[in-house]
Amino acid sequence: MAFSGALTLTDLNDFLTPSQACIKPVEQVNETQEIIEPGAATTEIVIDSRGSYYEVSANGVSTNTSSKGTERKLQQAQISLNDCLACSGCITSAESVLITLQSHTEVLNFLDSNPPISTPGHKIPVLSIAPQTLASLAASLSSSSGSHVSLRQILRKVRAFSTRILGFEHVYDITFARHIALLEHTQEFSERKNGNGKLPMLASACPGWICYAEKAHSEMLPFIARTKSPQQVMGTLVKSWFGNRWGVQPDQIYHVSYSTRDVDCVITTGELELMMRDKGWDLSQTVENEGIPDVDTEIPELLSHPGTSSGSYLHSLINSITASYTSPVDLTIKSIRTSDYEEFTLRARDTGEVLFKGAKCYGFRNLQNVVRKVGREAGVQVGRGAAGRLVGMRAKKRGGEDEKGYDYVEVMACPGGCVNGGGQLKPIAQVAGQKEDEEGFTRTWEESGVQMPVPGEDSAMQGAKWGNREWTKEVERVYWHDLPTPPPSPGRHDRDLETPFVCGDRLAAQVKMDLCHPTDGSLDGGWGSIMDEEAETRRRELFRTQYRAVESEVVGLAVKW
Repeated sequence: MAFSGALTLTDLNDFLTPSQACIKPVEQVNETQEIIEPGAATTEIVIDSRGSYYEVSANGVSTNTSSKGTERKLQQAQISLNDCLACSGCITSAESVLITLQSHTEVLNFLDSNPPISTPGHKIPVLSIAPQTLASLAASLSSSSGSHVSLRQILRKVRAFSTRILGFEHVYDITFARHIALLEHTQEFSERKNGNGKLPMLASACPGWICYAEKAHSEMLPFIARTKSPQQVMGTLVKSWFGNRWGVQPDQIYHVSYSTRDVDCVITTGELELMMRDKGWDLSQTVENEGIPDVDTEIPELLSHPGTSSGSYLHSLINSITASYTSPVDLTIKSIRTSDYEEFTLRARDTGEVLFKGAKCYGFRNLQNVVRKVGREAGVQVGRGAAGRLVGMRAKKRGGEDEKGYDYVEVMACPGGCVNGGGQLKPIAQVAGQKEDEEGFTRTWEESGVQMPVPGEDSAMQGAKWGNREWTKEVERVYWHDLPTPPPSPGRHDRDLETPFVCGDRLAAQVKMDLCHPTDGSLDGGWGSIMDEEAETRRRELFRTQYRAVESEVVGLAVKW
């Protein structure tokens, strides 16, 4: 993602409180005025009855041509969403320290200092990798080699690199952890529909969305699902479930994840590629059995779910609701502006009754619209200060609509979803000619401190621009290519078929039994079965999380201008 070079962090001497707010300098375009009296102001600011600000010339000469003669209406300084996301002015010093510990350098330092196997102090290094990372690497390799590379091939290559060169002992993809997260997500939605929680339920897998909600929209936290993200669930599996099988304690495992209590370090796709280049590893080289499924793996490999490349949370709920109805249902999809914001409505075919209404919302611009819509439908005041109050007043005036509100929203902060995440590999060089970013704002990349590649000079050079639509489509295509897909609406009769997804359901139920220790050890009920009270408490501790509102202590008058 390209960031404005003018945005900088002003202060880090705050330890736990939010840092001082940063500003984006505004260019002064007024013509030089003749100074009549030394030391005297040539203009003054006045505020009209509507709260608008005007600059008025003190000597009676207009500072700019306008309909008001000697008055010029002042415009609000604007910062684009890209600028906002680029700035670390709202980050805390404690968070900045944690960020420095989440890097490939930290991983390499640990692996170099880890004592040998069978010696005191040795930790088992485990790596888990997201399918979106595999898709990003596969798209990059396919574009450079001219031939298709599958996710399975990339997984085998990354596993070979990580075990032979870096020294990891176990390498997994996190799709089975996502399978468990989807099962728990569906269970939580059912609980909320029965009155145990607020609706609409908002997805909780995107860390950018969670950070934004905790810092800017704490009123949304009760609506966000408590189910852990696949990455966090994978941490639970590695530290607790695998740890029990290996006979070690959680602190004897070092878990690294590409995409957190149970994850020791998180690094990006770009950092993985950087480590490969630094170690001289050629990702295009063939490794043994790279295209053959591993039937002896400890957990199912590369499980895919129909829907979206961002986890298929919405579609998993739709499939679950569809399977629960004996009569036919119809699904309609309505695009709101772009494919990043779509509404899904499930209706009973015979009566037309709306059974479920959800939405897919990607990108901060769409996200803000959804936050306002959810707040309006739920009767929650959204926003801060006078602007927030005005929004609430307008919402009350528009009340009384008969249209059904959302039951669920799949929220992702990145335009295009997880395949277009900020840590993914950047688009190839030909995107350098584009002048607008993904949010639609005009950019002069050189003035923003970004050096773009020159097309034709180095085809292998990666562009610095984040969010190119064509590149995102290519990563999306690679993500879905050759992946096994289950039936759209699996019924009970399908459970007898020995498919990877049936194996996944059965193993997930076994994981629940092993970790929650219910008094009834039967697996017949599957993941959705209700256990005794103590076991349900353990289930929530293991597979659900909590959020906290971060109250800003930044005072506008204290900002250093």
